[in-house]
Amino acid sequence: MKIVEVGPRDGLQNEAAAVKVDAKVRLIEDLVEAGVRHVECGSFVSPKWVPQMADTISVFAQVRRVAGVSYSALVPNLTGLAEAVRCGVEEVAVFASASETFSRRNINCSIDDSLERLRAVTAEARTRGMRVRGYVSCVLGCPYEGEISLAAVLRVASALAEMGCYEVSLGDTIGVGTPGKAQTMARAVAKEVPVQQLAVHFHDTWGQALANILASLDAGIEAIDSSVAGLGGCPYAKGASGNVATEDVVYMLDGLGMETGIDLEKLAAAGRHIMHVLGRPSASKAALALAALKEK
Repeated sequence: MKIVEVGPRDGLQNEAAAVKVDAKVRLIEDLVEAGVRHVECGSFVSPKWVPQMADTISVFAQVRRVAGVSYSALVPNLTGLAEAVRCGVEEVAVFASASETFSRRNINCSIDDSLERLRAVTAEARTRGMRVRGYVSCVLGCPYEGEISLAAVLRVASALAEMGCYEVSLGDTIGVGTPGKAQTMARAVAKEVPVQQLAVHFHDTWGQALANILASLDAGIEAIDSSVAGLGGCPYAKGASGNVATEDVVYMLDGLGMETGIDLEKLAAAGRHIMHVLGRPSASKAALALAALKEK
C-alpha cells in the first residue's frame, strides 16, 4: 500500500497560527524516520492566499532528503513550478475541481480554464523530468453545489491523466461521502483511468473516511492520502475534523495484513510532537489509544 502524507502541506496550511520552519522540517524528517516514503512538504503558492506556505522554499532548503523518498510540493501555475525547480523538487502536484462553482470560488477560474493552465504546468514539469500528481477536489460533494455528478468527476480525472499525471487523487474535500458512493465513484473512474493510477483523499468530517477508504480498497485502489494526527480542519464545517489521520489508516491497514512500511509508534510520536507545537491533542484515535497504553 502507498501512503501519501499530506500533513505538512494540506494539514498545516489550515492552521491559524504560524508554524516555524524548524517545526515543519522536524515533522517531515520524523515522518520519514517512521517509514513514510511520500511526503507533500509544502506548496509554491502566493503567500497572499496561503500565508502558512510562504516559507516552503526555506523548508526545502533545510530538510535532509533521504534516498528513495518523494518530497513533493503543490504548484498552481508556472510561477510556482519555477520556484519548485529552483528548490530541486522532483515531484509536483496540481489540482482541479470537479465542481464549477468551487473552481471559480477557490481559484477564480472555470474548470476548463484551470485544466488549460495545468496542461502548461504539467508539460513544462515533464519536460524537466519531474513527476506530476493530480488532485481532483469535490468528487463526492461541494459546499456550494451539493452532490457532484460522476460525469464531472470523470471529465476532470481523465483530463489530468491524459495530460501526464502519473497518479490522480480523488478528493472528498468536505468529507460528505459514504462508502457506497465512494466505491461507485472509484469504480466509475477506474473505467476511464487505470486503477493503478488512482489514489483517494478522504476527509473525516462526518466520520466516514476509514469506511470510504476500505470501500475504495475493494474497488482496487492501493494509494491513500492522509495527514498525521489528522492535521487540517474542514473550512466548510466549523469545528469538524478534516483529513483522515495517517495513524488510523496505518492501524487499519496493518489489521488487514496490508504492508505500508510505516512504524506506527514512530508515526504517532511524530504526530504527538507537532501537536505539542500546535498546543492541542492529536485527532488520531489510534495515536490516542497508543498514548493511553503507554500510561498504564
